[in-house]
Amino acid sequence: MVSVGFKTDRGAVRTGNEDSLFVMPDQNLYIVADGVGGHNSGELASRMAVSYIAQYVAINPVTAIDSKIQLKRYFKNCFEGANELVYNKAGEDPAFKGMATTAVLCCIKDGWCYIVNVGDSRAYLVRDGELRQITEDHTCVRNLVNSGVITEAQALTHPDRNMITRAIGGDSFIVPDYFQFELCPEDIIILCSDGLYGEVPADTMLQIIEASGSSMHRLAKSLVAEANRSGGKDNISVVCLKNI
Repeated sequence: MVSVGFKTDRGAVRTGNEDSLFVMPDQNLYIVADGVGGHNSGELASRMAVSYIAQYVAINPVTAIDSKIQLKRYFKNCFEGANELVYNKAGEDPAFKGMATTAVLCCIKDGWCYIVNVGDSRAYLVRDGELRQITEDHTCVRNLVNSGVITEAQALTHPDRNMITRAIGGDSFIVPDYFQFELCPEDIIILCSDGLYGEVPADTMLQIIEASGSSMHRLAKSLVAEANRSGGKDNISVVCLKNI
């Protein structure tokens, strides 16, 4: 059984919200997306991608997939379809040129957690009092850190820290990252856009998680509130899941 809480907020600075989230409790599937592009096209991109994924799962229930190998192929096809939709839409009208979206998806099935992502929206695992980032950001800064050009500390203030290298709709072809692990009792999974972790350090996030108890609704609200208190310079979206 999974307890769920979620919240999206435009933040303290932005006038609109280009984030999208979707929860499908009957399929144990949850999505956060963060759109990019001017003139509200980022909002369109995130909504199109989330809507496509939700429809794909509704038509082809994930509950009917039997093996882990089939599940990886299933989500690869799903993300490729969403990418094609957004990419083609961006090419139809100059107003939508360059629009794209990040996406992070969590599926819980038969005691296992499956994470799929493109871009810099993240998935975290909280287990035994520790917060661990599951996904790796697809950003220029992360590439620089991985290659040893800059340090983790320098990455926090790098001028290109928000420049993503992989996104749904950003190119005609994408390769999503895929992670799987067996769940333990009391595990908490957090999906979020960069509006959360860009404002709330990991240690503060963990303190809020511990203070929120078993309520995932309270946790989602508290994380968003803290991001806004810390500046709220971007849209903020959070989905919180607890394995109970």
